[in-house]
Amino acid sequence: MTRDILFVCVENAGRSQMAEAFFRKFTEGKFNVNSAGTVPSGNLNSVAVEVMKEIGIDMAKQSPKTISNSMISNSFKTVNMGCMDKESCPALFVKDVIDWNIPDPKGKTIEQVRKIRDQIKSEVLNLIKLIDDEK
Repeated sequence: MTRDILFVCVENAGRSQMAEAFFRKFTEGKFNVNSAGTVPSGNLNSVAVEVMKEIGIDMAKQSPKTISNSMISNSFKTVNMGCMDKESCPALFVKDVIDWNIPDPKGKTIEQVRKIRDQIKSEVLNLIKLIDDEK
């Protein structure tokens, strides 16, 4: 059975989308990977899309989605990317959430977003190792 992994943040436009793309790439179809937000943006953060493209990952087919109860209940692991907006923070609605506390790329320079991308990549690789160690 394929297990579900869910990455959540408020707008689902940058961090959680990058995490979804990295996790999908590094696990090669072994999981159902999704990302969602409590207040999804109309479209992806263009700088996040650009910095992912720089390392060969295309997020063009991804789009912001609203988090649903079924996404939460079906999730084997749920990761909260970090919250700046406490009222909309997904961690308030999800039990047993892993919190990465990664800064929001919104309004940041491309250099700052590259650092965020690299931090997300490192966290995703650590999570995959953790899941592998649990087997």
